[in-house]
Amino acid sequence: MTPTLLGRLQTRVFAVAIIGALWTLILTPFLPIDADLSAKYKATFAVLFVVGAVGLLWEFVYHFLQQFRWEKDWVAFFGLLTGISEGIVTWLIVSAGWAPGSPKVGGLPFVIQFVTTWLVIWLWINGPMRVPFLRWRFRGGRLI
Repeated sequence: MTPTLLGRLQTRVFAVAIIGALWTLILTPFLPIDADLSAKYKATFAVLFVVGAVGLLWEFVYHFLQQFRWEKDWVAFFGLLTGISEGIVTWLIVSAGWAPGSPKVGGLPFVIQFVTTWLVIWLWINGPMRVPFLRWRFRGGRLI
């Protein structure tokens, strides 16, 4: 199955909104951010929002690049490596203060949140997601 653009967009929104949010709820109290818990949550969820928005925009770039590949899809490892470019762009947006609410997140907390969130989402999509969503693969990655 080769995911369609619409399927990848739907999967991205679902994974960031559900899996990313759950992971952010768990991770935030342990991040080295010098603020009270509510400010920490506000900052980390703002970063998660930027991760989702940047990811949706990158999907169009990935779709364009995949048209040059014979099978019109990435191997799973390429999907993991795309986190590098998305992380850099996300950091540039957050550090420039363009994120909603301009969160004050330092480099180390950002790296911890981004890398672990990216890995959790990537592992979910390439593993357990295929169990509750049996037809997901056969519908081009579409959930709806």
